[in-house]
Parts: sequence; structure tokens; C-alpha cells
Amino acid sequence: MSVEAQRVNDAFDVDLVFTKADLQDVVPRDNDPVVISVVTAGRKVHRVLVDQGSSVDVMFWTIFNKPQLSPDMLRPYDGCLYGFVGDQVEVCGHLELRTTFTDGTASRTENIRYLVVNASSAYNMMLGRPTLNRLGAVSSTRHMKIKLSDLVGNVITIKSDQKEVKRCYENILKTKRWVFMVTTRPLYIEEVAQPEVNCTENAWTKQRLPAKR
Repeated sequence: MSVEAQRVNDAFDVDLVFTKADLQDVVPRDNDPVVISVVTAGRKVHRVLVDQGSSVDVMFWTIFNKPQLSPDMLRPYDGCLYGFVGDQVEVCGHLELRTTFTDGTASRTENIRYLVVNASSAYNMMLGRPTLNRLGAVSSTRHMKIKLSDLVGNVITIKSDQKEVKRCYENILKTKRWVFMVTTRPLYIEEVAQPEVNCTENAWTKQRLPAKR
């Protein structure tokens, strides 16, 4: 094992502990999710949902469709995503972006593989289990924070933006946009046909697969 690899592995061994002090800046609300900001594609992205229930990392089309990014960057994705209620979420493609997590004191940058989807959501991005496990990160909805270590063992504590959480919740109530969990699962044999997806700024073609009988 190289010295660099050993240094990275040692960083993951840092104890990530939430204490009473982490509760001091929390505004009591009813079951708020953890929503943070990250830096990716050269800009700060707000309204990033930390979702342990998601089996993938997602970037929604509204935030992808910006001058810094182009559909030409997308690679094909052959799998299928399913929303919280089992509806299929069609994927434009996937790409890797260097993403920085920072609390203003310490930071860590990793290449994150995002699936880009054109689906309604109050959030810009969703960080699921792949990134959380890769970072060795731990989130707490009680403490409204996510903690991870940088590559030299310093603990990074990122606070959830509860003002953004409130705005997201208000948008959800207004538009009834409920995209809180996505997951992957294999198709049945009779569902091998893939949906046609046309991702452009003003066009989105959806074709649902037939339900299994």
C-alpha cells in the first residue's frame, strides 16, 4: 500500500461524533431533512438534499442546464430509476464532476458520478448512499448537520441550511413535487424496451414502460 493510500484510509478512521454543542444552532422544526451546499462545476450549488434512502447521486436538469455544463458531457445510462412511489424516473445520462465539501475551515474534493434526470424536484441535487459511503460521511437530522473527514483527518462539519429547507418545503406544498428517494432495480424480462428520452431545454419526451402483469 502506498503512503498516499494509507493516508487516505487513516482519514476515514476519524470518529465522527455529534454532541450537545451541535444542537445549539438548530432551529426546532418537524422532521427537517438535511439540505446543504456544495461547490461543483465551478459554482456553489444550494439545495442539495442528503438522502440516505437514495441508491444514486442525482443532479436535476434545472441545475445541469447551465452555461458551465453541456449535454455533450453526458454519457449514456442504461439502467432505470424509480421514484418514491415506484414511478419510473427517466435519465438523461451521467457525468462525473469534481465536488467540494467544506465548512469554511476544512474541505474535501472528490469526483462524484451524478445521474442527470429531468424530473420535478424542490432540490437541485441529491446525495445518496454512494457518496455518503465513499466519503465516510454521517448525517444527523436531529443535529441538522453532516460530518466527514478531510484527507488529513480533520472533521468537516457542514450545517443544514434550514432557511433553504423551509423554502423547499413551501415549494413542495405549492407544486406537489415529492421526489425524496430514488432507487435502482432490474427490469423484468418483458420490460426490456428502454424509454425514449429527449433532454433539451424546452423538450422532454417520456414513455412509460408497461406495467408487469
